Amino acid sequence: MAFRSPFAIPRQLLVGTTSLGGRSAISSRLRCNQRGLATAVPPVTQDATGSKGPTAMVFMNMGGPSTTDEVEDFLSRLFADGDLIPLGRLQSYIGPLIARRRTSKIQKQYADIGGGSPIRKWSEYQCAEMCKLLDKISPETAPHKPYVAFRYAAPLTETMYEQLFADGFGNGKGGRAVAFTQYPQYSCSTTGSSLNELWKWRNRLEGKRANGGSEPAGAIQWSVIDRWPSHSGLVEAFAQNIEAQLKTYPEEKRDQVVLLFSAHSLPMSVVNRGDPYPAEVAATVHAVMQRLKFKNPYRLCWQSQVGPSAWLGAQTSDTVQEYVKRGQTDLILVPIAFTSDHIETLYELDQEVIHEANNPGVKRAESLNGSPVFIQALADIARDHLQKGELCSRQMTLRCQGCTSERCLGQKKFFAGQEHASMVV
Repeated sequence: MAFRSPFAIPRQLLVGTTSLGGRSAISSRLRCNQRGLATAVPPVTQDATGSKGPTAMVFMNMGGPSTTDEVEDFLSRLFADGDLIPLGRLQSYIGPLIARRRTSKIQKQYADIGGGSPIRKWSEYQCAEMCKLLDKISPETAPHKPYVAFRYAAPLTETMYEQLFADGFGNGKGGRAVAFTQYPQYSCSTTGSSLNELWKWRNRLEGKRANGGSEPAGAIQWSVIDRWPSHSGLVEAFAQNIEAQLKTYPEEKRDQVVLLFSAHSLPMSVVNRGDPYPAEVAATVHAVMQRLKFKNPYRLCWQSQVGPSAWLGAQTSDTVQEYVKRGQTDLILVPIAFTSDHIETLYELDQEVIHEANNPGVKRAESLNGSPVFIQALADIARDHLQKGELCSRQMTLRCQGCTSERCLGQKKFFAGQEHASMVV
């Protein structure tokens, strides 16, 4: 599978590593690669337009290499992330080795989907369009400025943060920024990792480590939209794309088409630690099926399992193969945890799972991409967050039951704010 391939870790490389341990620092080039920014915006002043504006809206996501030349750097950062792939104390040595060994194969996969991932294009478009809507429906927090911060590809978190400075946010000037996760369902390995990275760079660039140990004046005031798995607009956008694909089947067969909701899997060690992701993905699926009035049979399955350890199943590829063998050949794959096309949809689902099924009845619902319904949902979620004045959801103040990460504890306390930091346990 596409995501399985870059994560395929040879067993011999895992010898001597533990599930816990350090992670290598990613080298930063803070004042270069300005082309890696989501949108060029003019400098702003903190009393501009709205009484509570301007507001920086920062879309957070994993990201993907926009060209095949960026694949090795992307993989190097990915395998350096102990939140996503814990390799223990040897992470800084093993990670680059795995990245180099996987680069050529993954480059071919990106070449097969057009030469690179479209996730940056869609993220920048979605954020910019959302900000236009926000300026109209939340004028008191306008102007809203769009930014994108990817975890493993340009534009990186540190580059985004430097651009915030250049545009008049923080660095003694104050201002408000919202970190808006583009993973609708929360996981420590996705949203948690992105927030850990944001917290790290905030501390390095304008936090206690940047000024000798005291809380800085005029720093950016952050809040977080950390999950939105069952928002009505998100549900409607998914439902409309499913309905559009159902119409491609003969009318008399439509109610018998099986809907296979597919989400990226997690290691069972993460699930058993208490990660909320499986439950939140299931909540999205149930809400979508409610909107569709449960007209079709459906199942939730999981894609992109990697490595020898146990992962959450059943796997999407196995599920499709089994149903086709049983004669159920009318299947619609629905990427339920992704907000745009990328390698998992365009290569893994389209060119592997559907191709291997070798049956015209196996299809995929369109990804959300430029859906106006979805972009309106993003704007509504952001407006509600801004109007409530909350720093994060109540759910974010609670760590996983088995979490022992001090980094996670510190990050959650920071984003919860002084008023709610004591609730983080």
